[in-house]
Amino acid sequence: MKIKKNKIVSFIDCPVAEALTVIGGKWSLLIIFHLGDEKRRFGELKRLIPSISEKMLIQELKKLTQLGVLKRKAFKEIPPKVEYSLTKEGQKIIPIIDQLEKFGKDLLDKKASR
Repeated sequence: MKIKKNKIVSFIDCPVAEALTVIGGKWSLLIIFHLGDEKRRFGELKRLIPSISEKMLIQELKKLTQLGVLKRKAFKEIPPKVEYSLTKEGQKIIPIIDQLEKFGKDLLDKKASR
């Protein structure tokens, strides 16, 4: 990818800005990463990401569902059961996360060798 310097890009037409509306939140990528190919319930996600508050997890799941990244399936049973999984659109984000993971591992390796 070539980054054009000195070019004014409208955020309305900027594909990077558009992508960041979906994955730019502090918790979005972690939630997507932990879902991967799995179906997970709220409690499982909370255990996998212990530093996120329940309120923030609820907000992020709602936002990602509204954006079409996650699918929410509610079962009619008592106690209520809800599962979250990635949509086809959400699965497109996995290769991006894989690249970020590789980049992060490289950074950690460099840090450890200093």
